[in-house]
Amino acid sequence: MQFGLMTEPQMGGTYKQLLTLARLAEERGLVSFARSDHYYSSSSPAHDATDAFATLAGLARDTASIRLCVLVSPVTFRHPAVIAKNAATIDQMSGGRFDLGIGTGWMDDEHAAFGLELWPMAERFARFDEALHYIKAAFGPQPARLDGTYYQLNAEVRPGPTGPLPLIVGGTGKKRTPTLAGRYADEYNQSPAPPDVLAENIETMRRAAADAGRDPADIRTSIMGSVIVGRDDAAYRSHLEQAAAGRGIDPGELERTFRSRGIPVGSQSEARDLLTRWEDAGVDRFYVRHMEIDDLDLLGEKLDVLGA
Repeated sequence: MQFGLMTEPQMGGTYKQLLTLARLAEERGLVSFARSDHYYSSSSPAHDATDAFATLAGLARDTASIRLCVLVSPVTFRHPAVIAKNAATIDQMSGGRFDLGIGTGWMDDEHAAFGLELWPMAERFARFDEALHYIKAAFGPQPARLDGTYYQLNAEVRPGPTGPLPLIVGGTGKKRTPTLAGRYADEYNQSPAPPDVLAENIETMRRAAADAGRDPADIRTSIMGSVIVGRDDAAYRSHLEQAAAGRGIDPGELERTFRSRGIPVGSQSEARDLLTRWEDAGVDRFYVRHMEIDDLDLLGEKLDVLGA
């Protein structure tokens, strides 16, 4: 399994902190450094929340080899023309190391806080579908043309990608998201879930790909999510207690919740056994989410335990 590192800077994190993490991931040989695209978190007091595309453009110049990824940019935030222009520019700045993740958008509080319209679910998916068409057209043969219900494109879109610019479709749905991924994506990303659920979602994606005349084997599958693990049982229990305290819940409750959701918890052998079952379900890559942005020792322990 391939490993990437994932951060959620809407929960805080300066550009310097992101650069430290990206360079650590690069030096360790991870395949990708990814960050979320959110403007807001409902935590009090509010955290700094930097812009995804701006920081990834900086990382494009301040790293050398690791791939850079947004997981995922909501279509509610930006017109697909803006997404495509940002992506092609960062791709050029990085020498072809950028992966573009797109999703529907979901966080009600965030949209309300910034006056962004969160369309009803049916319209959101219709726009998402059309935005994927738009970006595929913008990155394809020129001139680009699209006459959609929501978006229109009639332009020579320059610059184009320096080479293949992977498109990631991410989300938690069991039908529409994997179907759209099968039709359009180079990578299908989902949250941790029990292996049988992951396998079912991946099969839905693969059927959609085959129905669209695509080879399902060409589509990478990935997971993005947290872990609570330790080098030994004592370390694991300490990390579990800290994580539970941060959430204001009982450690046993947190452990049961994470296990039920298919999130890696426990010892090295237990965590790696779950990753093996993920691989058997069809997962190719795991973006390990690290929220304790300044705790590099904890990050190193997580990666060691997982075998990253």
